[in-house]
Amino acid sequence: MADPVNDNALNVIFRDGRSYNSWQDKDVPETLIRAVYELAKWGPTSANGSPGRFLFLRSQEAKERLKPHLDASNVDKAMTAPWVAILAHDLDFHEEMPRLFPHNPGAKKWFSDEAHRELTAFRNGSLQSAYFLVAARAVGLDCGPMSGFDNDGVDQEFFIGPGGERARWRSNWICNVGYGDKTDLFERSPRLEFDDACEIL
Repeated sequence: MADPVNDNALNVIFRDGRSYNSWQDKDVPETLIRAVYELAKWGPTSANGSPGRFLFLRSQEAKERLKPHLDASNVDKAMTAPWVAILAHDLDFHEEMPRLFPHNPGAKKWFSDEAHRELTAFRNGSLQSAYFLVAARAVGLDCGPMSGFDNDGVDQEFFIGPGGERARWRSNWICNVGYGDKTDLFERSPRLEFDDACEIL
């Protein structure tokens, strides 16, 4: 059995982790963003399909391309964040199955049905994007997850449009990443208790 992580780690990742709306003027090096992915990639996915895809916007030019597709309440949050991650999934993730699931050469065929493949990509890409948020907090970064944006607009701007190398990627949600400004936090909202959200049969 693995030893449990200490209580401080649980505080950082879960109990004290907050969704930030504004950011300190403090650089986040690319090496740290890469380290987040290197942690997050180990989270389990169906047949190790790993459909999650991550597009990181660092330059102001890239963020300006995102700006028209954001809800008005999210513009400042994203434009001032050191990094903005578009968390997406690849509808053709199964093409990587021979490499990712080598002990079963026929695994790619499990996802030959497009509807099944799309659902699998969305479900497991969502898992991977959650792993990303947890990993970011684990290395000392703060996150500002957002769903207030035009998914179709983002997909056309960054994935389906010019170039085509990301044509089968689809956005799920957006996560601003940096060192959060605590002065702009709301009071912590309550959560459901076990008996409100859970049932044991």
